[in-house]
Amino acid sequence: MLTLIKRNFFLLISIFLIFYFSFNLVSGERGLFSYIEKKELLSNLKNQELTLIKYINDMDHKNSLLTTNLDLDYIETLIRERFLFGKEDETLYIIKNEK
Repeated sequence: MLTLIKRNFFLLISIFLIFYFSFNLVSGERGLFSYIEKKELLSNLKNQELTLIKYINDMDHKNSLLTTNLDLDYIETLIRERFLFGKEDETLYIIKNEK
């Protein structure tokens, strides 16, 4: 038995190293599965970043309408939406969405 192990020592070590490196290639902190998970997380974070940038740009635009050059049309739109005010001889209809 011992002579057989001595004779095939290089083969046994080679097989062990192949299994070890192939296992670590697929799993582990820097493996293939971890790479795929991190790539998906990066994609989700990029999409979230784009959404937040659009939201910030929209808020900056609305803020500029209220601060630098006062936009009376935008103020009228805000009053109509938030306070449900209308002009004289105008009928307002409130439609409730039941979700």
